Amino acid sequence: MVILGIETSCDETATAIVENGVTVQANAVASSLPTHSKTGGIIPEVAAREQINSLVPVFDSVFGSNRNLNNVDAIAVTFGPGLIGCLFVGVEAAKTLSYSLNKPLVPVNHLIGHLYSAWIENKKPPKFPLIALIVSGGHTELLYVLGHGNYKHLGGTRDDAAGEAFDK
Repeated sequence: MVILGIETSCDETATAIVENGVTVQANAVASSLPTHSKTGGIIPEVAAREQINSLVPVFDSVFGSNRNLNNVDAIAVTFGPGLIGCLFVGVEAAKTLSYSLNKPLVPVNHLIGHLYSAWIENKKPPKFPLIALIVSGGHTELLYVLGHGNYKHLGGTRDDAAGEAFDK
């Protein structure tokens, strides 16, 4: 199965083509960090505008001149958590592609996407059960994972997150 993934949860715009959940055929990321560094942090409205400006160039980078979307079996998109305006850009683009290509739309939780990134291009993928620490942006989460799609939230932050230190 070949999936086109779209991620626009905050200050980076990314698309990727992934085969069978583990092999990256192509990917591209555009960062708006230079824009946000001028103001000392992310302004949500500015971040959403940057998503609009970056999505097509990132998409073009992944597909190049070969825009054969018929090889894509489904469209996956980050639906949250994240900045609502940024998420809206990616979700609407994914919905448009899904509808126009008659391909399934797969909503992906941003944090669970981080969890599953451990399986991509990994010659020794994680084995279940496992404990996962997700440290990303405004999130710090601890999960007990029994199997694919079977996890229990052990704890996390409600205010300042350790992920903010990694992002900046």
